[in-house]
Parts: sequence; structure tokens; C-alpha cells
Amino acid sequence: MRVTLIQTNLHWENPTANREMFTEMFTNLIGKTDLVVIPEMFTTGFSMRSKELAETMDGPTVAWMKTSAIKMGAVITGSMITQEGGNFFNRLLWATPTGEIFHYDKKHLFTLAGEQKHFAPGKKRIIIDYMGWKICPLICYDLRFPVWSRNTEDYDLLLYVASWPDRRREAWQTLLKARAIENQCYTIGVNRVGEDGSKLSYAGDSTLIDFAGKPLLTVEKIEGAFTAKISLSERQDFIGKLPFLADRDPFSL
Repeated sequence: MRVTLIQTNLHWENPTANREMFTEMFTNLIGKTDLVVIPEMFTTGFSMRSKELAETMDGPTVAWMKTSAIKMGAVITGSMITQEGGNFFNRLLWATPTGEIFHYDKKHLFTLAGEQKHFAPGKKRIIIDYMGWKICPLICYDLRFPVWSRNTEDYDLLLYVASWPDRRREAWQTLLKARAIENQCYTIGVNRVGEDGSKLSYAGDSTLIDFAGKPLLTVEKIEGAFTAKISLSERQDFIGKLPFLADRDPFSL
């Protein structure tokens, strides 16, 4: 499977400008990728103005994601601020080439920024089947909680979309590698760069790591779309020879 990590600065609290920016970046990816991963809160940056900026699932961004995924013939995934049932969510959307939308609501809200005051937490993970792969998509702060990320469903790919500030970049780099090793899966982390409206700086460090903890792709502060191939059979061969997950502790979430 061809996976593309898009690392970029974001227009602060400007969904229209961000959709236009990503549309332009997608143009060069048509027919060249199967999965495109874009950052957390890709329409706004990591803003706590949920009431002012939230969209519904019938809003312009979801429609744009569906259209873009169909046009590209690839999945597009990233998170945005949504409103549903009287609550606001930091919601990861998974738009398929057939026009379907799946979603995951961020479970671990970042209390240091007061995210829990403006958003409701998600209650369950999702595992998505795509091109023969089982994929677990999560969001930013979820990375710090290994129980929530634990590979209890034998997924093949774990991914995080993020707005992870550069002051804690060592934790980002270390935890992504740890999640890949302990779960014996490919792991993707896509972060943004630049400075947001809260004056937080982001170093990027978007990365793709294999099931043994080996970085296959690492991008520091530059902007762009970066594509690499991953192999399901290589992962299956690896866990067949080293079936560490068979000895994992049993528990249910």
C-alpha cells in the first residue's frame, strides 16, 4: 500500500483557506497513493473555539473530503472540529474512494490546553478494513496512552494525526517508535509545522515506522507530501517468526 504523509503549516481558524491548500496538494497525488494522512484539526489548527468553528457531518468539509477521496481514488484521513447531538468533538474522519465516511472521536483530551472544557471525549476505537489491511486511527494525545493504543484486534497499521508542539518533540519521536515495537505494526505519525494562533511552534517530525521499530520515512520541519510503500506480507512474515503479541496481557477496553 502506498501511504502519503502531508506535513504543512495551517491557516489559523480558516477552513476555506485550508481546504484550498490541501486541494492543491492533492492534485499531484492523483493515481500515486492509496492513503493520505493530514494533521489534527486540519481545517483550523488546534483551536479551542469549538462553538464558533464546529461543522456538522453535512457541512462543507465532509463534502469536500468525500469529493477529494473519490477524485484521488485514495483514502483521506485527518481530524476536524465537529458538532453532533449537542456535543463538540475532535473527530478524525476517514473518507474512502467510494464516498463512505467513517469517524473516530478523540478519547484523550489534552487537559493542559483545556481541551476537555470545549470537547466531549470519544468512547470507542474503530478498526477499519482497507485494501486487506486492518487500520487503527487515533489522534495526538492518544499516543501517550499505551492501553488505548494496544493491538488487541491484530491490526496492521496504527496511525496518529497530531498537533504536537516542538517543545515535546522527543516524546513524540520516542512514543511513536514504542507504539510500533510493542504492537508489532506499521505506525504513522503526521504532525504539522509552523506557528499557530496561540503562538505554539511545531517541528513536524512526521514519520513512518515499521513493525520492528525501524523508521522508513522521517520528515523534520519542511512542508510537503511524502509517499512510501508498506508491505502487509512483510509484517505477516515478521510476526510469524516473532509472535510476541501472542503473549500480550488479556484485557478489554
